[in-house]
Amino acid sequence: MRKLKPNDYEILFELMKNARISDRQLAKHLGTSQPTISRKRAYLEKELIDGYSAIPRWEKLGYEIFAITLFKIKPVIATKERFPGVRKKGFEWLMSQPNVIMAGSCQGMRMEAFTLSLHQSYSDYDEWCRKLRLEIGELLDDFQSSLVNLLEPALLKPLHLKYLAESNKQTNMHATKQSKGLS
Repeated sequence: MRKLKPNDYEILFELMKNARISDRQLAKHLGTSQPTISRKRAYLEKELIDGYSAIPRWEKLGYEIFAITLFKIKPVIATKERFPGVRKKGFEWLMSQPNVIMAGSCQGMRMEAFTLSLHQSYSDYDEWCRKLRLEIGELLDDFQSSLVNLLEPALLKPLHLKYLAESNKQTNMHATKQSKGLS
């Protein structure tokens, strides 16, 4: 992948804020031509953008809980010989869980893996934990969850990439000015 230019970042950040923006609108907003935007967007979509997703208002879809779950794998299972099979079983289980929206390895708090999941209620979450224990519990030493209430007024800042885009856009603009000796 080639090194990104400042206007590549600008396009990416604008798409993070609103993936539905047309190339023409984006070109007008950034002060460049629509063909340039189309070419750069195609490159970003091929090399850098994993996909486009709508971010719903979870509570309107009936989800009340966002769970951050951390896992500790049993040391006897995480051996070099058994790891590939354990990883495969864990992967298959994760892929069968439509409410798990992200998962992977992690470090810290003596935990080694995590999931981010959505649940319609505490009962739904409790049932998910019961299935987890039954289906892959023999692989785990421990798991701990932190539950986030998705209902207002508890949720102060909903999940959205626009915040990250704004932060990175400001950082990138400052770095560009510094490299041009403007600050």
